[in-house]
Amino acid sequence: METDRITIRICCISLILILVCEISGAFIIAKTSLKPMIVLGFIRFMEILLLLLLCYVENRDFSCLGMGEGQILPGLKKGIVWSLVFAGVVIIVFIILWIFNLNPLKMLHIRLPEDTFECIVFFIVGGFIGPVAEEIFFRGILYGFFRKWGVFPALGLSSLFFVLLHSSFGLTQVVGSIVFALAYEIEGKLMVPVVIHVTGNTALFSLSFI
Repeated sequence: METDRITIRICCISLILILVCEISGAFIIAKTSLKPMIVLGFIRFMEILLLLLLCYVENRDFSCLGMGEGQILPGLKKGIVWSLVFAGVVIIVFIILWIFNLNPLKMLHIRLPEDTFECIVFFIVGGFIGPVAEEIFFRGILYGFFRKWGVFPALGLSSLFFVLLHSSFGLTQVVGSIVFALAYEIEGKLMVPVVIHVTGNTALFSLSFI
């Protein structure tokens, strides 16, 4: 992939925008009676719009994010292929764990909201809006910026930020971040890690019903 996609100007402004959005979201949650997940969804959606707007103003397109003309549809197709391969690997790991009398479902269990409406919002925000916002920032912006110093610095630093900035993190976040970054590096299209992230989160949430 190109190693000069993201300038330091775009990176710094992006960090400021994300910081302002996150602080605003925390303030709204603390000072109002709005549902935290609804506020989070709104904040993540605003982050998507602001980051896309920033990249468009700076470059007049979204090519710096790997979302230029002619990259969206091929990226979606590649993302589906990557997701299927990743799912196959996960199934194999599950089988191996079962053989050794380890229940992988307990390791990956996520506590879902009991209220139906809140559960739907959780899936929308955590399964779609959140992953899109995170991939634009962590892979599109951060990985794209650090990539000028090589694959491993970009992979390590973007993954470190991704894991540390999650309220609850563990092996799932580490593995996911590495897979997302490698997919972006190999394919050069942001829609690839976006699709993997969306399908991965949705599958993870769905398994929690079992």
